[in-house]
Amino acid sequence: MSIQFGTDGWRAVIGDTFTFGNLRLVSQAIADAVNSSDWLDKEHQDHDPNLMVVGYDTRFLSDRFAREVARVLAGNGIRVCLAHADAPTPAISYSVKHLKAAGAVMVTASHNAPRYNGVKIKAAYGGSAQPSQYRRVEVCLNDNETRARGPNLVDFDQALSNGTITRFNPFQPYAKHLQSIIDIERIANYPDRLHVIADAMYGSGRSYLKSILGGTGIEVMEIRGEMNPGFGGIHPEPIMKYLGATASAIANGKGDVGIITDGDADRIGVMDNRGQFINPHRIMSLCLEYLVEKKRLTGTIVKTVSTTHMLNRQASLYDLQVKETPVGFNHISSLMRSENVIIGGEESGGISISGHIPEGDGILIGLLILELMAEYITPIHDLVNNLLNKFGPVEYIRDDLRLSHPVEKNELVAYLHKHAPNKIGHLQVNNLQTNDGIKYLMENDNWLLIRPSGTEPVLRIYAEGRNKEDVEALMAYGREIAENS
Repeated sequence: MSIQFGTDGWRAVIGDTFTFGNLRLVSQAIADAVNSSDWLDKEHQDHDPNLMVVGYDTRFLSDRFAREVARVLAGNGIRVCLAHADAPTPAISYSVKHLKAAGAVMVTASHNAPRYNGVKIKAAYGGSAQPSQYRRVEVCLNDNETRARGPNLVDFDQALSNGTITRFNPFQPYAKHLQSIIDIERIANYPDRLHVIADAMYGSGRSYLKSILGGTGIEVMEIRGEMNPGFGGIHPEPIMKYLGATASAIANGKGDVGIITDGDADRIGVMDNRGQFINPHRIMSLCLEYLVEKKRLTGTIVKTVSTTHMLNRQASLYDLQVKETPVGFNHISSLMRSENVIIGGEESGGISISGHIPEGDGILIGLLILELMAEYITPIHDLVNNLLNKFGPVEYIRDDLRLSHPVEKNELVAYLHKHAPNKIGHLQVNNLQTNDGIKYLMENDNWLLIRPSGTEPVLRIYAEGRNKEDVEALMAYGREIAENS
């Protein structure tokens, strides 16, 4: 079957593989998995095994797709709480915990291009389902195909009338939870009041930041908050190439800071009042500094293998432990459930903190950025400069290189490990890591990561160093590997 689950669900092109028919088959497999005896883990036996939450983003037909998911779940004896409108993924994930449900299905393709849609599955703890749960869904999907077993369906209006499907608004419980973590009053007391640009990128985070800050006196100007399933012809991903609208608003004097969320608001981007993009590495480091120095939090720092070593230098100063995971927030989520994690995040902008669900949350981190600005009473660009003076300098480059033919990920990593050089350019290689691709740890805290894709002929190369010369030397080696692979 052409339906395949990745690290965070299933994504496909609308009208190609992502069709109503295929979605019903996937929904039936989810229902079968949820109805199995061991879907709920031991820590969540108090959750209702026959209750699921369903949410959706602003993409083309997402609301109709979500109704079909609800119809199939209800057709399998599962009661469904269906969001009344598009909503952020972290709000839907928090609803699972708040409603004590068995899990959730979120119809979204996150930051992908407008032609895509997808499905994310959430577990009872309010984060991405475990790999074993996704595998269970895949087994059910393949088994149903083998047996030519189609989906069970109920009539939507009838299910609404008898209460099998109910509509709900996830905003209030989620907002109340964020307000228990974030000091909204401190933000409100910022001298001369903050002027915030909230860029929803036409995604389902629209109106949330503005509503949470409503009544505080903070001036929030939301841009790209209207319904636009085509996302204005861009990818709803908070990286500089798609943030012309944010930069224009800042250039016109509309805000002191721009808070940008992706298509389903589980990722964060920030722009300062000079129109400079603040990448997730620096966002995470700023948040860690604040959580430790001002909030006095202790615990573990969790980051993916492709995330900045600035966090390692901070951890050394604060006498904290850093744990590095493969790429994918599900790995961070696992550690957040088992350990006291101060902050966990990845270079793509999925970040969460202590006290929150194990889920990347752009809205939460956006509010935390506003809180730390209010605490230090300092513009965000000055906070970044201060950070780099203490823990930098830092140069970071990522390049995704398409290969001429597919490569087997494990074989290439094994080959690169066996033939690892003593030096790359002028830099000494001190150590190697292979928990996700191969990572060359260099002198002076420089590093190079080469990650072959497991699904397409692409080599992802990441390098971080103390200056551009070091980073370019590392990237040149990575590009040479790509050319010879």
